[in-house]
Amino acid sequence: MAQNAILAEGLEKWYGKTHALRGLDLAAEEGTVLGVLGPNGAGKTTAVRILTTLLQPDGGRAEVAGLDVVKDAGLLRARIGLTGQYAAVDEYLTGYENLKMFGQLYHLPGSVARRRAEELIERFDLVEAAGRVVKTYSGGMRRRLDLAASLIMLPPVLFLDEPTTGLDPRGRIAMWEIISNLASDGTTVLLTTQYLEEADQLAHRIAVVDQGRVIANGTADELKARIGGERLELTVAHRSDLEAALQAVLPYSSGEPQINTERRHLVVPVTHGVQLLTAVVRDLDASQVRLEDLALRRPTLDDVFLTLTGHAATEETPEEIASDKQMIRSAR
Repeated sequence: MAQNAILAEGLEKWYGKTHALRGLDLAAEEGTVLGVLGPNGAGKTTAVRILTTLLQPDGGRAEVAGLDVVKDAGLLRARIGLTGQYAAVDEYLTGYENLKMFGQLYHLPGSVARRRAEELIERFDLVEAAGRVVKTYSGGMRRRLDLAASLIMLPPVLFLDEPTTGLDPRGRIAMWEIISNLASDGTTVLLTTQYLEEADQLAHRIAVVDQGRVIANGTADELKARIGGERLELTVAHRSDLEAALQAVLPYSSGEPQINTERRHLVVPVTHGVQLLTAVVRDLDASQVRLEDLALRRPTLDDVFLTLTGHAATEETPEEIASDKQMIRSAR
């Protein structure tokens, strides 16, 4: 059986009168990506800070890489990597100098620090920019450098707190590829994100957190199945065709259809929708229904998130951002 590289049981945390974590449970098997989703203030970043030894819990327990996050905090820091929402590199050093410096901070011998810096510069496609000061880097390049710095010690467990915040779509996709490759190489990754497609793309399992506790967990497909299966959506060319369209698709419906007369739109829940499509199109054609659009859709993680939490994913407040930056610097 695969062992858990990350295990949290009943974590509790108070900030004054604010109960940030209320018995939080998390588990990630070795070599997998655990996605942690939740609205602003749900407790995601607090959980990461506890798991990375930056905070002590007020209750419960947690182990990372087989080490207790409180009792073995000193040993654990050498076995984990942490990348926060905003790059914690020195803007006035070059990319290469930053990586070499992090190696030295981890007490690597000079030759080893230089070799690791060179390896990571190449791995993260920063060779051409290695000799430039970081303040000339683009946002995507800074994020890659920041992630590279987290890997200077080849940690078996990596924590990524909103790692693609502020990146353009190309930069985000490039970062996804890097994270996927890290997991393929055996690194265990805990990823907090508010980009739901990011969790869908990367996470082997997902934990949805709200008000300091996990309210749902499973694979992306398992979570989507919890809020319903497939749905057939069609838009007719003429409003007068709506009734005929409804009668044509009713035999295939597995639930209550939804009709929007104004938009000439019909949504029908179905099971095994792919197998039904040919028959549905045939029956609509036989009923002489003219269509503008016909699609078979599955629930998205956006649907899951909003259904389970009732909240939209939002950005952190400026106060939380400043606190995150300070925590990351302290960790390094």
